[in-house]
Amino acid sequence: MGSLYSAVHYWLVDHLTVSQFEWIQGQTLGSSLHFLSLTILTYLSLTYLLRRSHLPPLSTAVLRPLSAAHNLFLLLLSLLMAVGCSLSTLSQMPHPIWILCFPKAQTPPSGPTFFWAHIFYLSKILEFIDTLLILLSRDDRRLSFLHVYHHAVVVIMCYLWLSTSQSLFPVALVTNASVHSLMYAYYFLCALGIRPWWKRWVTNCQIVQFVFSFLVSVWMLYYHFTGFGCSGIWGWCFNAVFNASLLALFVDFHSKNYARRRKNKGGDESKQS
Repeated sequence: MGSLYSAVHYWLVDHLTVSQFEWIQGQTLGSSLHFLSLTILTYLSLTYLLRRSHLPPLSTAVLRPLSAAHNLFLLLLSLLMAVGCSLSTLSQMPHPIWILCFPKAQTPPSGPTFFWAHIFYLSKILEFIDTLLILLSRDDRRLSFLHVYHHAVVVIMCYLWLSTSQSLFPVALVTNASVHSLMYAYYFLCALGIRPWWKRWVTNCQIVQFVFSFLVSVWMLYYHFTGFGCSGIWGWCFNAVFNASLLALFVDFHSKNYARRRKNKGGDESKQS
């Protein structure tokens, strides 16, 4: 067991690619504002154009294997990021408070924790394939405002994590990657033709994730205003507003879905009586 942990720790924390990572504005992959703006504009434009197109839906025989492979890959990647960032944070932190509050002007975006933030950032661009698969299925009901808004703006959030050395992102990354592991496990099983009973719990966990982030943010703000300040506070402000909007949208989605199911269930019962 000890040798397994050592091997995992080496590849996820101590390997030179991970331990010597450095976010350099305009040099690191995806680090320029031009790249960020072009990526989001391309995503929104293609989503709009493909939704307006009259392409026939891709056959289930082709779409299911593609969806299964995509969701399995993101499931494994989410687990890897959650474990990698956890081990890296424990290894890189000079003291426990560092997890919540990076010392202001003393935390350059480098080292293993920021490596996993960079992988997380790039993974959010890869998740655009979620939208493509929905468009190819021609199931417009699944292409909600919440879906497109979340996929587009979360890329900006992750960019700010790195460009501002934003405090608290290790907690956000680990919790988000963990919840996404559950979500992509659900969609992977669906692509295989299995309908898990715990679909509602995926949305519940997403809501709990946002509430938890607000509670931890209060702790971070305490250190920020009572100490020497935390790094990336303006990036955190964007993150807080974004999370608040997502929480409102997820709660609305959850309540509407649950109300519809209760109504349908009541209708079925009335038909049987």
